[in-house]
Amino acid sequence: MDELISLSNSTLEQLTVERPRYDRALLTPGIVHIGVGNFHRAHQAWYLHRLMQAGQAQDWAIIGAGVRPYDAAMREKLLVQDCLTTLIELDPKNVSAEVVGSMINYLPIEEGNAPLIRQMTDPAIRIVAMTVTESGYYVDPVKKSFDVAHPDLVFDAAHPDTPRTAFGAIVAAMRLRRDAGYLPFTGLSCDNLQGNGDIMRQTVVSLARMSDPELAEWIDTNATFPNSMVDCIAPATGPNELDLAANFGIKDAAVVTHEAYRQWVIEDKFCSGRPEWDRVGATFSNDVHAYETMKIRILNAGHQIIANVGEILGIETIAECMENPGILAFFGKVQRTEIAPTVSSVPGKTSVDYVNLIEERFSNPRIVDTTKRVAFDGSARHTGFVLPIVRDRLSAGRSVEGLALVEALWARMCAGNRENGSVIEANDPIWEDLTRIAQDAKARPAAWLEQSKIYGDLCDSQSFSDAFCKWLPLIWSQGCEACLSEYIVSSRV
Repeated sequence: MDELISLSNSTLEQLTVERPRYDRALLTPGIVHIGVGNFHRAHQAWYLHRLMQAGQAQDWAIIGAGVRPYDAAMREKLLVQDCLTTLIELDPKNVSAEVVGSMINYLPIEEGNAPLIRQMTDPAIRIVAMTVTESGYYVDPVKKSFDVAHPDLVFDAAHPDTPRTAFGAIVAAMRLRRDAGYLPFTGLSCDNLQGNGDIMRQTVVSLARMSDPELAEWIDTNATFPNSMVDCIAPATGPNELDLAANFGIKDAAVVTHEAYRQWVIEDKFCSGRPEWDRVGATFSNDVHAYETMKIRILNAGHQIIANVGEILGIETIAECMENPGILAFFGKVQRTEIAPTVSSVPGKTSVDYVNLIEERFSNPRIVDTTKRVAFDGSARHTGFVLPIVRDRLSAGRSVEGLALVEALWARMCAGNRENGSVIEANDPIWEDLTRIAQDAKARPAAWLEQSKIYGDLCDSQSFSDAFCKWLPLIWSQGCEACLSEYIVSSRV
């Protein structure tokens, strides 16, 4: 193989793949994005890059940011290559690559977040976006209320000029903007949360109120937090992904692979302007909720249907899970009989259409999306993605047999060992608690449902509790595949 070309501004002309055709030296910042992971660079950064390729949005370049020490590793990788990223699209029939250049800097990660606050105070910054995971918004997962007692937030309220959290930094920047007579920026959540903009508003305004009620009122009155729905599978980067970049002659320490599918639906509520993302495929809609519900219930909850059983059986990737006849049939039945009936159509797509699409996307063998990654943070993902469906089904007097089995499989996974005896590594912020309770539930299944911060009052539902307490002992005594088979042949919906 010829010597690889190290990705940088100075080497762009040497590349044989699609690359920025705009002059990056002329770009000026308009967006700060907190949480520069693979998804952001394959999704929001790509939409902006496409606008720039068309000669637009030159004053909307992205400044990357993080607030945790581990963000420094990504910063170092990206700065070495001038914040360029190689995106490799993994269509089942073809593999293609392009280099995205819409990010122009990555702020230092410092205690007290002074560089981040300073950048967000700049009036040129008109949008502050974030991807910080579903559990990163300091919200009670059952009540959906602001977690006022969280130690990080208590600290930020007591030290508003040197906060620990991204939200504390946002509040600090908003205070400085108000005092300087600047407009607020738009807060744009790009996480998989129902009503993510509303939740971001709740966290920012509630945190501000803890230290400065007048500022909280100014933010609530003047800033906007549009809801959005984001969709694109972008697996974690490892040796295989680095090798894929090398196949295109590129040395890229932060390469991103992704599927040949993207969707971004956004409320058009931007208090200080926005790029025209709709020119490159994004959708502005007043009914983001319908798109959110379809995606979160069918794709995100769908991931939880298969990832936990995949972990128990030692199946490494989502595509390999879909090759397992029992898991595929289980996924299809839960989706079509219990989930899809709770989802309304959106323009051009019914819920069953979307199930078919997700089945196809999950089965793409080129997407090496690990079951471990998808099963991560189950305490947030089951609470946010699966359990609202359970509540809707119960309210309608419908069966939750399949969804109860999904929850029983999660409980079995959290016991910490696979059916072949191998250890399942810690995979949740509260893994030790989950493992302890999962072991207790082996003898007394109801113990799992008594986790009130996850299940709330669902343990009081006779039909859900009975189904769960039936499935979990069967999983332990007969194994996962036998239980899947029993559910698949059953007819009650």
